[in-house]
Amino acid sequence: MKTQSQYLKPQDVVVLLKIISIKNPNWKQKDLANELGLSQSEVSEAIARCKYANLVDPRGKSVLKFGLLEFIQYGLRYVFPQKAGPVVRGVPTSHSAAPLNKFITSSENYVWPYAKGTMRGHSVIPLYNSVPQAALKDEKLHQLLALVDALRIGKSRERGIAIEEIKKIFEIGE
Repeated sequence: MKTQSQYLKPQDVVVLLKIISIKNPNWKQKDLANELGLSQSEVSEAIARCKYANLVDPRGKSVLKFGLLEFIQYGLRYVFPQKAGPVVRGVPTSHSAAPLNKFITSSENYVWPYAKGTMRGHSVIPLYNSVPQAALKDEKLHQLLALVDALRIGKSRERGIAIEEIKKIFEIGE
C-alpha cells in the first residue's frame, strides 16, 4: 500500500466475516465485492489493511481467527461504537436476529435501516452501508454481523453469549 492509511475501516471487519462465512480458501476478490456491495479495489485495500493488522495470513487468503476474535471481543465496540437510534423498518440485528434471538427475548428490537426489511426496531448503523443487502444474501454472514452488533451495542449478558456463538462459528474451542 502506497501512501494509504493502515488503520482498519469498518468494512474490513465485514470482509473478514464474509471470508469466514463462505469457508472457501479459493475465494476471489471480485466475488466478495459483488456479494458485499463493495468495489473490487475496496476489497483489495481491506485485505491489505488486514494483512498489516495481522488479521489475515501473509497470502491474504485465510483469516487469522484468534486475532479477529480478540479484536472483535475487546476492541470493536471502542473503535466502531454504536448507540440505538430511532425506530425504523429494517433487517434484524444483535439480539433480534439469529442466533441470539434463541437465547434473548426483548420487547425492543434492533435493526439495520433498510426499506425492504421485515422488522421494525431501533436503528443500528451497520459497519458498512451495504450490510443489510449482503446479510440477506448470506445467512451465516447475517449471523456473524448480528453477533458483532451485539458486541457493539449489547449489554454484558448479550456480549457474553455473542462471544460464545462467534467461537462456535469460528470453530474455536475453549
